[in-house]
Amino acid sequence: MPVRDPDIVVIGSGPNGMVAACRLAQQGFNVLVVEAHPRRPGGALGSVESTLPGYVHDVGAAFFPFGTISPAFRSLALESHGLEWCHAPFESCHPAPDGSYACIARNADITARHFGGGKDGDAWRRLAVWYSTVERDLLDALLLTFPAIRPLLRLGPLELFRVARTFMSSARGLSSRLFRSEAARRVLPSLGLHVNVAPDDRFGAALGFMLGMTATTGGYAVPRGGAQSITNALIELLEQHGGRLRLGARVTKVVVREGRAQAVRLDSGEEIPATRAVLADTGAPALLLDLLDPEHVPSRVLGRMRAFPYGWGTFKVDWALGGPVPWTVEAAHESAVVHAADSIDDLSRFARQVRSGELPDNPYLVIGQQSVADPTRAPAGKHTLYCYSRVPSAPAGGWNAARESFADRIEQRIEALAPGFRSRILARRIAAPPDLESMDENLVGGDLGGGSNAYNRQLLWRPVFPWFRYRMPVDGLYLCSSYAHPGAGVHGMCGYNAAGRVQRDLG
Repeated sequence: MPVRDPDIVVIGSGPNGMVAACRLAQQGFNVLVVEAHPRRPGGALGSVESTLPGYVHDVGAAFFPFGTISPAFRSLALESHGLEWCHAPFESCHPAPDGSYACIARNADITARHFGGGKDGDAWRRLAVWYSTVERDLLDALLLTFPAIRPLLRLGPLELFRVARTFMSSARGLSSRLFRSEAARRVLPSLGLHVNVAPDDRFGAALGFMLGMTATTGGYAVPRGGAQSITNALIELLEQHGGRLRLGARVTKVVVREGRAQAVRLDSGEEIPATRAVLADTGAPALLLDLLDPEHVPSRVLGRMRAFPYGWGTFKVDWALGGPVPWTVEAAHESAVVHAADSIDDLSRFARQVRSGELPDNPYLVIGQQSVADPTRAPAGKHTLYCYSRVPSAPAGGWNAARESFADRIEQRIEALAPGFRSRILARRIAAPPDLESMDENLVGGDLGGGSNAYNRQLLWRPVFPWFRYRMPVDGLYLCSSYAHPGAGVHGMCGYNAAGRVQRDLG
């Protein structure tokens, strides 16, 4: 029986592309997802045995604060398709070489006993309890298609004022206002550095605040078996509703006829019709500069895309370990994620070095201990370890000269917090910014965030005004990647919102 032409073609099988495909397939559209990778779907949402056999490492995203609370994932019910979430006793630990630390757990009382000391634990408890009362409306306001008026109205004026006062602060300003100890004060600014938001950036408190608060509700969950499990569940859901995935299908052009996107062309020359719409889970510059011919894009938009502001690069290391990391701080042994930062001043200095093009001499680290929560990631008694730092995309001298020495610097940083760590290393694998981009073309220069996450790159400026509501300058073409609102984070909302826009446009 011949396969009919798809109604909708989705370019890319990352989490946003797959969420969009699933939502549209559920509505009865015939959906085809085309993925350039010849063997593995998921983009940066996947898992491989990259160090030694039996050690499963996540290639990109690794812990998921939005995994259980995102409106997109809640609506898709991926748990019914085999996805199982695992949690460690603590979600995040923030130790320093002086022995001070602060931890976040989903239980506010447990957090209060481990949050820097003094009255800071009580301050955190009050903050977490308040957040739990506004989370659903706040997430809807932040994550749904901008502007999301109804959830803002549900919040009411007093809560809106409190949220606005929080978000209009710098991360340093907010933490200094809330907490007294340095251990507590460095928590939220360090979370903001998951993207390119430094402690002293104007309006920079929002991301760190949200990552801190979602750790108290959804937690930093990890999927059993690896991040690939999320992609696999999405594929099962897509196929259950008649959608298809095709690997090894690299799109080189969106074909426009009569002013409308009507097909995609592969590098083989094959043309795949899209009778209703094309959705691109790609970078905004890649779509508007490369996949479209320039006559279909306004000259002003072309200029903006040529000068598109990317975020910082990322340097990632995976280790196979012969045993657990021997942290000096006991709570770090039971934490899903450990953040290495000495103080807010240390974080600010780190950010200045990266922005000036230097490799940081005391790198801030995000360290993932997935095998603590999910023992299936490594052989019995052994562990995996995942770590990344933010770096300039192209340091002086290039990455070939710097990659091994910077990985050694990271290991020394961990060794200072966990004496004996290096003796437990069985193997390591390095991924510098060029390696991450070659794995997933959306990670330009190792940028994990879909472009800069500064305040002036959000909302109606993401990716470019006035195309901030998923429609692109060509009819029938939509952007559904993290380059669109609400941006970075494996929450699927860029794809979810874009699919909603397609549904409304197609009636």
